[in-house]
Amino acid sequence: MEMRYPLHPEQVKRLTTEELRSHFLLQNLFQTNILTLVYSHIDRMITGGAVPVDAPVQLAVNPKDIAADYFLQRREVVIINLGGDGDISADGTAYPMSKLDALYIGKGTQAVALCSNNPNMPARYFIISAPAHTTYPTAKVSNREAQPVHLGDIAHSNQRTIYKYVHPDGVQSCQLTVGITLLAPNNMWNTMPPHTHARRMEVYCYFDVADNNVVFHLMGEPNETRHLVIRNEEAVISPSWSIHAGMGTGNYAFIWAMAGENQAFNDMDAIKLEDLR
Repeated sequence: MEMRYPLHPEQVKRLTTEELRSHFLLQNLFQTNILTLVYSHIDRMITGGAVPVDAPVQLAVNPKDIAADYFLQRREVVIINLGGDGDISADGTAYPMSKLDALYIGKGTQAVALCSNNPNMPARYFIISAPAHTTYPTAKVSNREAQPVHLGDIAHSNQRTIYKYVHPDGVQSCQLTVGITLLAPNNMWNTMPPHTHARRMEVYCYFDVADNNVVFHLMGEPNETRHLVIRNEEAVISPSWSIHAGMGTGNYAFIWAMAGENQAFNDMDAIKLEDLR
């Protein structure tokens, strides 16, 4: 398990491009038959990925990594499939997983196995986990079952639909709030005008980015913005003090996952465009 550590905003102002990427960009999460995990000391969030092909991939860690007997002893997790059909087994119960299906698994579940139905079209599982104080039931939600919120307009190239998966009025969790944003065709901007939410950190995972396209992810303080060049199935750690917005050279989608002080979706501080630097 790779470790990532917090940085003060004053430190981020002085980082080179490579230093910025090494602290905040998560690459190579989706590896064949391997569980890849990154532990962020920002709100103790764990981000990961797995592509099971030849055999199931177990959601397990070295006990020293999180000082636990099993992964979900004191944690909860949301797993979203970005690839072919598969299933996830949680303590012996199998949940079929198609593309954009999400599965919440609560604290106390001991055995979690990630599987693919077809090795030629394997499932691609994105994993996001946070500490949990109590147990909520395991629950699956598909994209068509998720609560949609339509935002933006074609005039500003940011027409998009936010699908809320894990949130106070949907699938329950201790602190995770998770969803997917799908941009309408020919729209490139997301979360613009931007915002911050000082009480929650966030992880973005960009997907369905064509091979010849990139996304410019904007981060940093509103008056000291920086950017990261993102490619398909790469993720970004977004500290609570940072804006998080993006503009692509083509259409794309992304998973957003938050953890921290609360789960109130509208607890955010909007930034006026004239205040960006």
